[in-house]
Amino acid sequence: MNKDNHSNFNILIADDEEEFASTLATRLELRGYTTRIVHSGEATLEAIASQVPDLLLLDLQMPDLDGLEVLAKLRENHKELKVIILTGHGSFSLGNQGMALGAIDYIIKPVELSLLLKKITEATAAT
Repeated sequence: MNKDNHSNFNILIADDEEEFASTLATRLELRGYTTRIVHSGEATLEAIASQVPDLLLLDLQMPDLDGLEVLAKLRENHKELKVIILTGHGSFSLGNQGMALGAIDYIIKPVELSLLLKKITEATAAT
């Protein structure tokens, strides 16, 4: 497996499905990314308040605040934050709402790792 040098690129994974988030973090770390995981909307906002990541992978369906609410709140103080929405409950309409709030893309779960890595590489290149 190729471990590219992405260690300076920090990704926050915000997903209430703990096993999915943990597996995704492991797969990204194997490729050299630095990751953190949170499991709720409020925890996402708290994590970003303490350390702004280079990229947020944001689930739409979470306890307390949903992904669109989180994204709207983030845009108040973190307009530059790159966000990719991940959702198993999503639709074209919800994805478009996320894009209107400033997400750079959205991906429907189950996430195809090669597609996600392509989107992350595009975000990395734009940094």
